[in-house]
This record gives sequence, C-alpha cells and structure tokens, in this order.
Amino acid sequence: MASYDLNQVLKNRKATQNSGTMALDDISRVKVLSPGMQVFKRFIRNRLAVFGAVTLIVLFLFSFVGPLFYPYGQKEIFYTFNSQNVNYALAKENTGYNGYDVDSSLSVERGILNAMNSNIKKMTASGSKEMAVVGSGGGYLIREEAPNIYSLSVQELEKVCSIGSSEVKVGTYSMIGKKFDFEGEEIPGLADAAASNIKGAQGSFEADGAEYSFVKGEKPKTYDVFTQTDGIRYEGAQPGGDFEDALNEAVQAGADSFESGGSSYVLSKNGASHDVFSAGESSVAKVYTNYTLDTRETGGKVSGDFRPAALMAAALGDKEFTAGGDSYTISPDSEDGRLIILDSEGNEYAEFGRFAIRRYSGEDTMAYDLKKAIAEKIEQMRAAGVLTDTLQAEIPTQEADGSYSRDENGAFILAETEMKLTQRLEGEYVINCDQINYVIDMFAPPSVKHVLGTDGDGFDVLARVMYGGRVSLMVGFVVVLIETFLGVIMGGIAGYFGGWVDNLIMRLVDIFYCLPMMPIMIILGAMMDAIRLDTYIRLIVMMAALGLMGWAGVARLVRGQILSLREQEFMVATEATGIRISARIFRHLVPNVMPQLIVTATMGLGGVILTESTLSFLGLGVKHPLATWGTIINSVSSASAMAHYAFIWIPVGLLICLTVIAFNFVGDGLRDAYDPKAKR
Repeated sequence: MASYDLNQVLKNRKATQNSGTMALDDISRVKVLSPGMQVFKRFIRNRLAVFGAVTLIVLFLFSFVGPLFYPYGQKEIFYTFNSQNVNYALAKENTGYNGYDVDSSLSVERGILNAMNSNIKKMTASGSKEMAVVGSGGGYLIREEAPNIYSLSVQELEKVCSIGSSEVKVGTYSMIGKKFDFEGEEIPGLADAAASNIKGAQGSFEADGAEYSFVKGEKPKTYDVFTQTDGIRYEGAQPGGDFEDALNEAVQAGADSFESGGSSYVLSKNGASHDVFSAGESSVAKVYTNYTLDTRETGGKVSGDFRPAALMAAALGDKEFTAGGDSYTISPDSEDGRLIILDSEGNEYAEFGRFAIRRYSGEDTMAYDLKKAIAEKIEQMRAAGVLTDTLQAEIPTQEADGSYSRDENGAFILAETEMKLTQRLEGEYVINCDQINYVIDMFAPPSVKHVLGTDGDGFDVLARVMYGGRVSLMVGFVVVLIETFLGVIMGGIAGYFGGWVDNLIMRLVDIFYCLPMMPIMIILGAMMDAIRLDTYIRLIVMMAALGLMGWAGVARLVRGQILSLREQEFMVATEATGIRISARIFRHLVPNVMPQLIVTATMGLGGVILTESTLSFLGLGVKHPLATWGTIINSVSSASAMAHYAFIWIPVGLLICLTVIAFNFVGDGLRDAYDPKAKR
C-alpha cells in the first residue's frame, strides 16, 4: 500500500476541506521512521558529532589510502649533496719502523723481529750506531745505515767464555751404585757429600766450603749437581793480548760488543753473568725504515724488491739501483729528509717521506703533488712552532651530485681551495676543506619534494605520519575490541547469574581496576627490550596488554545494564520457551546493551590512541623504525630539537588531538542520539 508524507497529506486534506468534498481514502497511511533511522537523524542534527565523523573519515582515508598514492615509504632513507667543511685528509708522522726483506733466504727469529722497534729506540736514545743481539738460535747485528734506515744482519757467533757469577754444572750423581760422573776434573770428596745430602727432588748442600745445588736429572734416580762460580770461564783456548781488559771494560760500561786484537766480540747478558761470543761474518737480512712510500701515480703499486733496494742504495750512498727489472736513481736534491726516486727517464717516480698522508677515510686517493705540498707545509709549521696554518691547494672539483668533474680527456678538473692544517696530537695533523658530500638528508625543512620535511634518520615525515596513523588507529580499534569482547563476556555472565558468580567476577574486576597500568607497561617494555623482541610482535604484545588491563570498565557497565534487564517480561518469555542460557545472554540481553557499548567504545578509542602515543613517546611501545604518532614525536624529544624542528612534531601533535577530539564528539553524538532525554 502506498504511503505519503504527513505534511503532504495534511495539505491535501486542507485542500479537500476547502473544496467542500471529502473522501475516506485521502489519508491512507503516515510513514513512521525506524528506531535506527531516528537515531541517525538525531545524530546528524548534532553538528559537532558530524564534524567528528567527517574528521575520522578523512583521517582513515589519509592513513590507509594515502600511502597507496604517496611515492615514499615509511622506512625510505633520503640522501642529499651538501657542501661542508669536512676532514679531508690526515697526516701522521711514522714513528714505527717497518721491515723489508733484503735476503729472504736468511731466517730471523720471531722474537728478534718483534723487538726491532724497541731496540731501534734504545739505539736512538743512546746515540749508538750498532747493537749486537744474541737470540736463542744465533747472533744478529742492528746497524744504523743512514738517517731513519736500519739494517738487521744475521751474524755468525762462537762462544768464547762467560764472565760474572753463574751456575755451572759439576756433574751427575746416580743413586744406583752411588756413582758421580763429573763434567770436568774430579772434585775430591764431592761424591761422598752428594751421597749423604741429596734427598728429595731438589736442594743444596755444602762440601769443603763450597755451595752446591742439585735437581732431578733426566734419568731415574739421577741428580744434576751445580755450583756458583765467579770470574771468567773459557770454553776453549784463551784469546791473548788485552782481551780480558777489554772484556772487563765492556762489562763495566754495559756495552754489547767490543774489539780486541783486531777481532769483534759480542756480549749477551745471562742472569748475573755475560756470555761472550766472537763475531764472524754478517749478512743483511732485512732493512727497516719509518719512511712512507708515495708514488707519482695515485695509489700506484711497486715491485716487491723496490723498497729494500731503494733503501739499501740510500744507506750505502749509491745513487742508482735496480728493482723489478727497471733502473732508478735517487735524486741528489733529497737532502731535506726525503728520498726522491727518479725513473730511467729522469722523471719523478716516487718519494720516501716522513709523513703518511691519506684521505681521512684511510684511502690512498690523494694526488702526489698535494701530499708533497702538505708535507712541506707541516715542516714549515714545525719550524715556526705554530699548531694551525692554511694552505692553498688544488683538489678535484665536484658536480652537484658529488661526482668529480673531468675534462674531455677524462682527467680531473682541479680548482684551488683553502685547506686548514691543525695539529691534533704530536705528529698528527688534520686537514680540513670544503667539499660536497653525499649524506643523509637529516631534518630537511618542508619543501615540494618533502611536504613536511625529513626527520633525523632521513625519513620523509609525511610518509611516516600516514603509516603512523595506520598503527595508532589500528591499536585503538584492536584494544577497544579486546576490551569490549572480554567485558561483554564477563559482565554478561556476572549480570545474568548473579550470586557467587557475580561476586567472584566483580572482585576480579576490582583487582584489574587496581593494577597500575603505566608501571606494568614500563616493566613489560623493559622485558621486551632485554629479549630484543621483533617490532611487530612487540606491537601485538602491547595491544594485548592494553586490552587485558582495560576490560574491567566495560564488564561493570554490561553487568549493571543486564541486572536491570533480566527481570523484564521478555526475559521471562525466553525462559518459558526454553531458550539456552547463552542465547538468552548474548542474543537477548547483550543487544539491548549495545547502544551503551557503542558509546563507551567510541569515547574510549581516543583514550587508547593517546595512551599508545604516550607509551611510544616514552620508548615503551612500538619501536623504531616502525612509525607511530608517538615515535615520530619521540624523534625530536629534546627541548632544542622541538624548538628547531617544529615542522615534525606539531603536525603529529595536531593529528593526535584532532583524532581524540573527533572520537569524543562522535561518542557524545551517539550518546545523545540513543538517549535524547538525557540531553534535556
């Protein structure tokens, strides 16, 4: 049957009355609105509620649809090219000596090699030109061949004697048969004294006024017997001439070698005595230097025998040498502490300098002439006693993208720049200059490319605001759903059954009301930090924790409503018709509570979002790099950062406020729409 608008029907009735004719079917039916439509119409009459609903729709489109069309992701890092005053290079004076093989067939003990730097320092401190060293396998001679160049030679040694107080093996005593085997001449009475006094693993005894010590020998039931002797003990024939006078003089002077009768001798300290060796021929095994080699070709390589050949040539005063099959010449103008090497055509090929000059990153990519200019400037600074100076030098120019400019032949285009040299430590200098670097675009201000700029990690702020809205809104809805689900079940059961069930559930509600949410979340956040929980799992745990701690209020609301509804006539009818208890609660009671639940959930969404933002801001919620509105504000949490980078946190803060206010407006509108009498 057709229905008509009441106003139109009344108009038609008035017209009929004026015409003087009336019919029974002029007013056939008046359209009546459904309860849902009545709630909707009352809701849309509330301007603040409509504003809140429209705002939420826009925010949802912004957060969930916006990223689909925005070209940047939440974890995409942006870079830029900036001209900055940077640490361009580092110059360090070499204090350690590096060794190079002159004759690889000569083996040198590892202990001797490890002690070379300390031995060279001793020679420098004492001003000596030579040092003889005795190792466990032979003798070695360290000689200063030229300034900053030392040779290590393997030397033939033959033991001549020992001088000083030392322990000498007398012989071996065997308890089997009580025999004493003497190393040299027999000492009367010593065998009997040993038989009477040797007991245990080791010890000492006295015989004829002399002290003897013993230890267990290699064979069973044998003991090695020793005595302390002073003076000179020869191994063989005694050298003639002034040998003993020269030896005593060398020992008193603490020398490691001496000359006597046209022969060379080496002393090696051995406890309280010295072993004396006659020195034979020596052969150079290695050459040591603290020079750094730089080739004309940037980063160029040299043959393996180039360094030792050049250094030995300089040490021996030779001007020419051969390495790798090529001939080279040492420049005659290398009197300033540097060794300049020329190739066979007379062109400068390489240089041994006192400073290792490299790019600050450690790369050997600097031009040869620039290294020389820096080394010369450092020498001038040292002579003048200044710690800082400037140098005009040419370095490769750069394009806007940071690449080096080249000419049509592929060579670098150079431009003059001012370099600042600063002594940072003794023998260490930092070289600064302006250069274009490819760096993370941190805290870039708003621009056409980045509408809200970038943050401290080079992320696009607008992209992170969009993705952060997804997480924040999702957290709000998931937490409210958990709260509502648990609250409806627990409140429905408590309200319907009453009695001890109601009492038990309400006491549980009281316990959850008393739980301190923030301390619990702090402890939970610390635990998740300790076990390095995955970011997304951390998000799920946080939502579950917030939901579990917030259901008590919903349960109390549902329980109170059901207590008033369960005694009404429709519930008596459900019981009379035999409907199951679960159906009575969740199909007849809970639907009557839904208006209050919707209002409570809507108004609670804003609070949950605010709580999540607070936790993320404090570092207890979602972790970087996953974006939420709280973590975005946390990226500029210091006072100075907030003052300088307001374009990051102000838009996010406004969105949080707008979202919370919008949910509250919608909640107020739904409350008034469901219960218009409450408003009056």
